[in-house]
Amino acid sequence: MKQILGPLRAKASVRFRVELAAGILSALMLVIASVWPQWIEAVFGVDPDGGTGEAEWGVAVGLCAFTLLMFVAARREWKRAAATGSLG
Repeated sequence: MKQILGPLRAKASVRFRVELAAGILSALMLVIASVWPQWIEAVFGVDPDGGTGEAEWGVAVGLCAFTLLMFVAARREWKRAAATGSLG
């Protein structure tokens, strides 16, 4: 197994790396948005939802969807590249 994954890791495509990085970054932002529910007010100094938290939940839902999309896209790119042998 180690012999198979070694070359694949070394030759991962730029697209795969970008999708994976975007997924990780958005997952981190999702965690921050979940742990710190009033971040919009603190960071931007505005209260778009009047303190109800709806804006933050909307952002969290969007981040969740984007995170899943990026991880699925990265997985598909990895499998496509591995199947065709066009990693790199």
